[in-house]
Amino acid sequence: MDLIRGLKLFSKRQWLVFYKINAMVMQGGGLIDGRGENWWSLPCKPHKGSNGTTLPGPCDSPVAIRFFMSSNLTVQGLKIKNSPQFHFRFDNCHDVHINSLYIKSPSGSPNTDGIHIENTNGVKIYNSVISNGDDCVSIGAGSYNVDIRNITCGPSHGISIGSLGIRNSRACVSNITVTDSVIKHSDNGVRIKTWQGGFGAVSKVTFKNIHMDTVRNPIIIDQYYCNTKSCINKTSAVYISDIFYENIKGTYDVRSPPMHIACSDAVPCTNLTLSEVELLPALGHKILDPFCWNAYGALKTVTIPPVFCLLEGFPESLPTDDVDQC
Repeated sequence: MDLIRGLKLFSKRQWLVFYKINAMVMQGGGLIDGRGENWWSLPCKPHKGSNGTTLPGPCDSPVAIRFFMSSNLTVQGLKIKNSPQFHFRFDNCHDVHINSLYIKSPSGSPNTDGIHIENTNGVKIYNSVISNGDDCVSIGAGSYNVDIRNITCGPSHGISIGSLGIRNSRACVSNITVTDSVIKHSDNGVRIKTWQGGFGAVSKVTFKNIHMDTVRNPIIIDQYYCNTKSCINKTSAVYISDIFYENIKGTYDVRSPPMHIACSDAVPCTNLTLSEVELLPALGHKILDPFCWNAYGALKTVTIPPVFCLLEGFPESLPTDDVDQC
C-alpha cells in the first residue's frame, strides 16, 4: 500500500508506469517523443542560466517509461527521444531483457539517462544505440547479475555504476558485465561512482572489449563523487573490489587523464585488474599519466599509458567497522 500511495503522490514524476506486471513484451515501430525541452530547465541537477547564474530547479521532470516490481519483461525494438528525465527506469524488477533500443536526447539535456536500473536483477541489455545528456546506462543500488553487450553509447556520460551511498546509505552491486561495446565523444567511459559516507560493496564487475573514441575519462572510479561544491569528507565508504578491465582500447580527450581511480582514504579499492588496456590521446602526442589514489591491483599485460600508480598486493588491513561486503 505504501508503494501505491507513493505512486499516486509522485504520479507526475513518470508518464507510462507498469506496476506488478509479469511476462510483458513491449515492442513496436514508430517513435516516442518526450518533448522534454521545457522540462530541461527544471532538472534535478543545477544548470547554468543566463549570465552564468546557477538555477537549481525542482525535481519534477518525469521519467518517460517506468516499471515497478515486475518480472519476465521484454522491451525491444523501440525508439524514444527527448525524455524530460530518464527514458527507461526499472525498480525492484527481475528477469528483464532489453534489446535493440534507440534512445536519443541532446548532450546538454540533464538527467536523461537512457536506461536506469535500481534494486533489479537478472538484466540483459543488448544491441542498443544510446546518446543523451547523462549516463547511457546507470546501475543503482541493489542491482546484480546485469549483462550489457553491444551497446553504442555517446555522446553521453558513459556507462555508470552509481552513484551509490548517498546520504550515508547502504548500496550493494555485484556481478556486472559490460562487453563488446563502443563509447564515443562522452564525458566518461566506464565509471563507478560513490558518495563519501556510504557503506556496502561493489564487487565482481567486468568491463571487456570496449572501444573508446575521444572519451574524457575512459576508466574512472570516483569514491569522492559530489554534484555540489559543499560535500563534507567522511571516513566510511562503499567498498570496491574485484573489478576487471580487459581489452579497453581507443582514444581519450586530453583534458583529463585516461584513467582516474580515486579510492577512499579509509576503505581502499582492492583487486583491480587491468589487461590489454591501450588508450592514446585523440589530439596531439602528449600522453597523460593515469591517476590512482589508494587503489590496489595488478597489471596482467603492459598498458598504454603505463600504470605505475596502482599499488601492488592487498592493504595490510581494512577497517572492519567501515567495510560492509554485502
